[in-house]
Amino acid sequence: MGFLTTQDEQAVQKEFEKLTGPVTLSVFASELGSENNSQVVALIKEVGALSDKITVKVLNPYIERDETAAYGISVTPAVAVEGSKDYGIRFLGVPAGYEFSNLIDAIIAVSRGEPQLKDESKAALAGLAQDVTIKVFATPT
Repeated sequence: MGFLTTQDEQAVQKEFEKLTGPVTLSVFASELGSENNSQVVALIKEVGALSDKITVKVLNPYIERDETAAYGISVTPAVAVEGSKDYGIRFLGVPAGYEFSNLIDAIIAVSRGEPQLKDESKAALAGLAQDVTIKVFATPT
């Protein structure tokens, strides 16, 4: 049994009509890890199958060490969401529940290659003197 119901799949496919460019979902997981590793692989494969613009790569961090390091992955399971370039979007753990909609939004955003920000927000960000890393932590509680 999959993670997504038929109704979920239809809703996600409708959202994926907004995709304008290719997206790669790189899943870092190992069979030696927790059950969450296999859950993330299964979920991301289901999501990837809903659009021909999405490619899913499953990487074992113990075997593909160079690629894992290049993506800055230090814990598994993890998913890197990339469009025409790597914007640094990572999901750690299972992107289910409330995080699932964020995953779908991230896929759409990277496919467009342009943030959906107001001009004043873009101007403020352009004024930053150095790169900034933003980390968002979510928990069901």
